[in-house]
Amino acid sequence: MNTILNLGKYLYAIPFAVFGIFHFTNLDALASWAPGGSFSVIVSGVGLVAAAVSMLIGKFDKLASILLAVMLLLFVALIHAKGAFNKDQTAMVSMLKDIMLAGAALMYAKYTAKDHSVVG
Repeated sequence: MNTILNLGKYLYAIPFAVFGIFHFTNLDALASWAPGGSFSVIVSGVGLVAAAVSMLIGKFDKLASILLAVMLLLFVALIHAKGAFNKDQTAMVSMLKDIMLAGAALMYAKYTAKDHSVVG
C-alpha cells in the first residue's frame, strides 16, 4: 500500500513540469492574456518546472511547494478571478483548479516535504 501512496508525489509533481514546459511552447498564446506578457509567462514556467524538480529530488521541496501555492493563488487573483466572477465557466474551472492545486501544495509542504532547511 505504501508503494501506491508514494506514487502521489510523482503524480502531483510531474504535471507541474509539463505545465511549465507548456508555458515555453505556447508562449505567445499565454502572453496574450497574462499580466506582464511574455516575461511573466516565462517566469511562471520556470517556477513550475523548478517546483516540480524540487519536489521530485527532495531538495528545498518545502520552500518550493509554499512558493508554488503562492504563485497559484496569484494566478487565481490576477488571471482567473475576473472572468470567473463574470460567469465565464472556463475561468471558473481554472480558478477552482488553481485553488485546489494551491491547497495540495500547502498540504505537500506540511506533510510530505523532507527539506526543512529554509522553511522550518
